[in-house]
Amino acid sequence: MLETRAIVVHIKGTEALVEAIGEGGCGQCNSETGCGSSKLSQLFCSKPRQFTVNNEAKAAVGDEVQITLQDGVLLRSSLLIYVLPLVLLLAGGMLGSNWSNDTAGKDGFAAIGSLLGLVGGFVLAKWVSKRVRVMAVAQPLIHSQSD
Repeated sequence: MLETRAIVVHIKGTEALVEAIGEGGCGQCNSETGCGSSKLSQLFCSKPRQFTVNNEAKAAVGDEVQITLQDGVLLRSSLLIYVLPLVLLLAGGMLGSNWSNDTAGKDGFAAIGSLLGLVGGFVLAKWVSKRVRVMAVAQPLIHSQSD
């Protein structure tokens, strides 16, 4: 289970807007043996990380909470976002190449098919992610409040 600490910034109905605490990474960024991913994260992410979660624990604004995400959700999400469009890009390229009768036009048809496959992959990934988000298993939630 993935976990991170956060502070509740805003409450709206059954959801809470939380801001992640901590620098990310494994906590060894200041040591010579650490990889320094936190420094890289600070370079590209200047704004605080905020996200919406289910507030089943009834946390109030200003509470420090523990946010959890079920195992496998992150892996499935990254497969959906990265692999599905890539597979459809390749499939679109192959289909486009096969639709052309003359050899000179195959590259053009392959490029158009690839572009259509990629766009279709992103649209399909967005649609699937919206449907999966409705399921409670795919949503981060406030697991418990810190003392």
